[in-house]
Amino acid sequence: MKKNCLQVFALMLLMFGCKYAAMAQTAPLNVKAQLAYCLAQVKKSLQASKDGDINIPRSIPAGKTDWKYVGYKDWTSGFWPGVLWYAYEYSKDKSLKIAADKFSRELAPLAYSPAYDHDLGFQVYCSFGNGYRLTKDKAYKKIILATADTLATLFNPKVGTILSWPREVKNFGAHNTIMDNMMNLELLFWASKNGGSKKLYNIAVSHAKKTMANHFRKDYSGYHVVLYDTITGKKIKGITHQGYSDSSMWARGQSWAIYGFTMCYRETKNPAYLGFAQKVANIYLKRLPKDLIPYWDFDDAAIPNTPKDVSAAAVTASALIELSTFIKDAKLSAYYLGKAKAMLTEISTEKYQSHEVNNAILLHSTGHKPNNSEVDASIIYADYYYMEALLRLRAKDNF
Repeated sequence: MKKNCLQVFALMLLMFGCKYAAMAQTAPLNVKAQLAYCLAQVKKSLQASKDGDINIPRSIPAGKTDWKYVGYKDWTSGFWPGVLWYAYEYSKDKSLKIAADKFSRELAPLAYSPAYDHDLGFQVYCSFGNGYRLTKDKAYKKIILATADTLATLFNPKVGTILSWPREVKNFGAHNTIMDNMMNLELLFWASKNGGSKKLYNIAVSHAKKTMANHFRKDYSGYHVVLYDTITGKKIKGITHQGYSDSSMWARGQSWAIYGFTMCYRETKNPAYLGFAQKVANIYLKRLPKDLIPYWDFDDAAIPNTPKDVSAAAVTASALIELSTFIKDAKLSAYYLGKAKAMLTEISTEKYQSHEVNNAILLHSTGHKPNNSEVDASIIYADYYYMEALLRLRAKDNF
């Protein structure tokens, strides 16, 4: 009798636990609570920050607690000041504004140095761009405009795209353009509308048009890298660099495409970009696992025994929130927004948030798996786009 009672009690607990878990999964996303959590983590990182030239947080390896720091030339250098600007935007804490200004100004030399690669948009627009948006500091604007001119020097008019990695031309034997570069067009668009040359707008449009024509397969999954003949400008082939294979859909690369073409529509109002943003988003959404957090590459043969990439989920969530605002069909708009909210709800669980594990905001991002670099790590750009998505959602829903 006692045994039967214990069995019934255990069953009741199990049923209650399942019901509670289901309720937790379907509970509305508390944007304010998640931003407050982000703010607390940012302040922890800021308190632990170091002085010197190598003082910008980039990533925390799995199982470790401390940030790996980089200097201003690193391609991720703009995300930490960007995170600080987002934290200031949410909190209005002047100490965060001071810190954001400090770390942003460390990147100023990039504006006036020869372009090392395409990442100037990530570096300067995420830092000074957010800073100018929030403060209208004219010194920031000057740096942004100078950086746009520097980035434009990598444009090859014969090819019609920006050269992503000058250092790799010898290895590839060709002009290379990577999907990530779509994100850096925002810098050019902004500059062209805020005192810079109109040619910057034309460069951005040319790059987007060529990428749309050459970077995607019939199902709208994208190549990470496309190689072009430097002399004729013709496409040679599409390959990968950070993905699983030349024919695979690298998760973060596809998220760059969703975000990039959505942004291009915002800046140009060209309906071709809006339609294309939906196509590259649809294949991504169609192939997602149930929890909506992608594996680092959709075609890794080891799935499900391979790392996830929360950074791709954060980028996509932010992009879908904006995409939903451009869709006139109410049901389709709600579909994209619903997917974004579901992604953010999942990211906001203890499974993916760092809390006391380390000072980052999120866990389980994958940087460059083929190189075994930053695999299943906390990475600063995941934190950046997560905060951006939350702030976009707050603004959209008037929280």
